[in-house]
Amino acid sequence: MNLHDMTKLKTANETEQVNEYIAKLDPAIAEVVERLRKIILSVDKQIGEQLKWNSPAFYYTGDMKPFNPKEYKRDIVVMNLHRGNVLLVFPTGAKVVDTTGLLEGNYTDGRRIVNIKDLDDAKLKEKSLIKVLKQWLELVE
Repeated sequence: MNLHDMTKLKTANETEQVNEYIAKLDPAIAEVVERLRKIILSVDKQIGEQLKWNSPAFYYTGDMKPFNPKEYKRDIVVMNLHRGNVLLVFPTGAKVVDTTGLLEGNYTDGRRIVNIKDLDDAKLKEKSLIKVLKQWLELVE
């Protein structure tokens, strides 16, 4: 099996794990998670998904300069399901110059978050989320 085939198999397994995770959620929150998932994955073919920190997470699959894994430079956004809301946590979100006002928080570790209350809120924030994701991708080293 070559590297390309191994990467496709890994990606398929990761997607299946995310599918299984979403299937176990309350239907109302699952609908929000699925909507956000589709938005995030639609932005660029180099965005992959996996379960990380026990939640759906999205990462950059393309080539990058070497870096310390603890810098989380490959991690784009992680979903955190919190009290019926979906928090989108951008581990390196502080590097994005967010002109949309979508990203919240000013954490010393560089995180920024987006609070999604329900499906209507996800739809309302979709264009801003796409813009922030594209800005994040432009900053990949």
